[in-house]
Amino acid sequence: MTRWVSESLYEGCHQSFRADKILYEEKTEHQELIIFENDYMGRMMTLDGIVQTTDRDEFMYHEMISHVPIFAHGDAKNVLIIGGGDGGVLREVLRHKNIQCTIVEIDASVIDMSKEFFPNHSKGAFEHPNCNLVIGDGLKFVKETKDRFDVIIVDSTDPIGPGQVLFTADFYQDCSNILSDKGILVTQNGVPFYQADEVTNTYIRMSPYFDYMSFYVVAVPTYVGGFMTLAWASHNPDAHKRDVIDIRKDYEAEGFKTKYYTPEIHVASFALPPYITELMQGRDE
Repeated sequence: MTRWVSESLYEGCHQSFRADKILYEEKTEHQELIIFENDYMGRMMTLDGIVQTTDRDEFMYHEMISHVPIFAHGDAKNVLIIGGGDGGVLREVLRHKNIQCTIVEIDASVIDMSKEFFPNHSKGAFEHPNCNLVIGDGLKFVKETKDRFDVIIVDSTDPIGPGQVLFTADFYQDCSNILSDKGILVTQNGVPFYQADEVTNTYIRMSPYFDYMSFYVVAVPTYVGGFMTLAWASHNPDAHKRDVIDIRKDYEAEGFKTKYYTPEIHVASFALPPYITELMQGRDE
């Protein structure tokens, strides 16, 4: 009998994917994990019924959440990833030369399953000599660490379950405290067409702790609803304005190829449609 895995993230609608083969299913200490194969999307992972990643379109999200802040900074040496247990962000970060990356993931099972079932996501990044893997609570880590980071990337689930604490004002303040003078914070921030409150709430909660706070966008087919927003906050109010010519020089110097990210898309991604900018004027819950 055919099994369909359905995602009911938005009120009044859902999307379903045919599970041609269930590869793994477990309720871990923190969340319910399902990994399955779909003929079109390849291997897919859901956590608590919400699609997290697929073989077919993962590069779009992982490239944009990683390369935009690193190239915008221009001289990042120390990067922190909160979450990101599938290894995709880590893979992209460590493509940059001379970067030391700490990744803090609360659920070791997600890493183990991703390495087994999504090997192309990490491509050995967890074993990279510049990777410092910490299994622990990201909220606690940013509050207690004495290290400073040039870029912080929060690759979290949506603000439900264990990911909810990573969308709070206290967490954003702690991130601000451990950023370097020109540091940049980027966080996963949902699809604003359906998850409008996430933009409003993040803007209000994050803005007080940074010299500049806004969003940039990426289109990921699996995250249905049009543009996905990535929250952007920095102690450098001009980091998002870096010239495309300068970005291209750094991009070409790194010597790697991307499938979504380009310096031109980098600059264009900060141009927000009015329906998103209007959400930044709303009220916190």
